[in-house]
Amino acid sequence: MKQDFRRSMGWLHTWAGVVLGSILFAIFWMGTLSVFDSEIDQWMKPATRIAPAHNILPLESFRSSLDEAIAAKASFWNVTLPSDRDAVFHTRYGTRKKMISRDIDPVTGRTLPDSGTLGATGFIFPFHYTLNIELMNLGEWIVGMASMAMLVLCVTGVIIHRKIFAEFFTFRPRAKPRRMLLDLHNLSGVLGLPFHIFLTFSGLVILGATYFPAGVNSIYPNTRVYFFESNGLSFLSVKHGKPGAPVISLDETAARARLLWGGETPHLVLVANPGMTTSRIAFFRGNEKQVVIDRDVIAFNGSTGEFLSRSSHLTPIMRSQRFLNGLHLIEFHHWVLRWIYFLLGLGSCVLIATGFLFWMESRRKKQEKQIGFRLVEAIASGSITGIILATLGFLIANRLLPSDAHLLGLERSALEVQVFYFLWLATFLHGWVRPRQVWFGQSAAIALLAFTAVILNWITTGDHPLRTLTHRYLWPVAGMDIVLLAGGALGLLIAVFLFRRARNGVVAMRSAGERRA
Repeated sequence: MKQDFRRSMGWLHTWAGVVLGSILFAIFWMGTLSVFDSEIDQWMKPATRIAPAHNILPLESFRSSLDEAIAAKASFWNVTLPSDRDAVFHTRYGTRKKMISRDIDPVTGRTLPDSGTLGATGFIFPFHYTLNIELMNLGEWIVGMASMAMLVLCVTGVIIHRKIFAEFFTFRPRAKPRRMLLDLHNLSGVLGLPFHIFLTFSGLVILGATYFPAGVNSIYPNTRVYFFESNGLSFLSVKHGKPGAPVISLDETAARARLLWGGETPHLVLVANPGMTTSRIAFFRGNEKQVVIDRDVIAFNGSTGEFLSRSSHLTPIMRSQRFLNGLHLIEFHHWVLRWIYFLLGLGSCVLIATGFLFWMESRRKKQEKQIGFRLVEAIASGSITGIILATLGFLIANRLLPSDAHLLGLERSALEVQVFYFLWLATFLHGWVRPRQVWFGQSAAIALLAFTAVILNWITTGDHPLRTLTHRYLWPVAGMDIVLLAGGALGLLIAVFLFRRARNGVVAMRSAGERRA
């Protein structure tokens, strides 16, 4: 403890941010991108850039895909219906060896060319809460630890800033770098404080079963049963069954589900244990029009069509949890709120980045040559500009790699991910080897890669911002290109600012030397 409570909180705020800031930036950066994961997928999968269909195919059109899953002895098969954010059908089934997924044209039923990418839904979103570390749920535990640190940072930040409301209106862009960074840190922190706290807390609630397994184990025999019951999937708690049972008409059971929902159409259709006597057909209602993720699921016996269950009733505690889940996952479709989430997420990234930079600016003169300072700067550069560069590299690899790319036993989707990690690691090394030039160099590289991604999208698909803006169904692609151009322009401005600052510093040093001489 320091001399008083406020200074103690200042010490805790500083070192919690320095130690876990890099992880927090990665979590918030990937979470911010996940706000538009479907739109990023459309950019990365050009074949899915099609106009929405007014009359979509009946579910029985996918009978051949279901039969294929039965022949492969898949444990499940599902189809996701088109929505206003995603215009195509997606079929998926899983075997013990691999997962098979396909994109289907909603009008013709034609299987669209496979882009060979995980996209945002397959890589960026899972990275947000697992860091892609699956061993013993270690990634989720690290995310949980960092999230607790974020709550500590929010509370201690309020304590150490006495004039918190005055700082809401204080930003001096022409002040010295240290003062400017602190103003920007305070402004982004105060402006987005409710967002920082609520999103962090709700994320912890979503992964609560991982962090507090004792509560689950005291009531349920295993986590699988808990997962089924808490998500309205109790109908799946059946034995494997015997093969040879047919699956009844999907359209007939869908009509019965729509009748129970008052005419609403399902968002997802799941067939569990397809071809088995214990098969189940479940229809999931979408959550586009509400915040609460109620998991309204209607289930039928897959071979007889017998109605089994409808999980629409939620206890008050479960409804509160689903409300928190809905606020965090934003499955509801509201474009204004989605953009607000995106901008506030970027504000969280600015908060973390400026905290790192302020810490270094306040110690640079005295500690610049110390190993500890150089290590923090290398970590900070890789964590801030580095992960942005890695993400841009991920997008560029998506545009450059051929559809049948293979290297060292890795398929195209895995190669894109390896490009991401290779560039990310390179930025950490760059920060260690060239600490004086790292921020200018990586800011300039961000500008270059962002502009390159837009140009490559134009060259490889023919879709450029002027064209995509004139076609409503291509607005997600236009938005992606515009954000890339804005990010590239911002990176270029920062690079120019740092270059001028370094040049003025050199001139000042020479002038001082000449005066001494």
